[in-house]
Amino acid sequence: MARIVERAQTGVRLEKSLLKVLKGLAEYCELSLGDLLEGIVLHAFEGKAPFSPETRKAIEELKRVYGCDLTAADSHRLEERAT
Repeated sequence: MARIVERAQTGVRLEKSLLKVLKGLAEYCELSLGDLLEGIVLHAFEGKAPFSPETRKAIEELKRVYGCDLTAADSHRLEERAT
């Protein structure tokens, strides 16, 4: 049964290659980027893995294509280049 929600527009900044992987993954899953992110977060809040082994393989390929070598170990340690 569908849940009715109210969504808010946000201006979230993400690392560039990570965003490319997320957009590619959303397309692969036939979801909007927002729906993909909501699903990832809802799974994480419950301590559940959001992706099947097949989807994990697609993620690895997208990371290779877009040059994303970030891992969970990089979390909270990313700094922007000074412009």
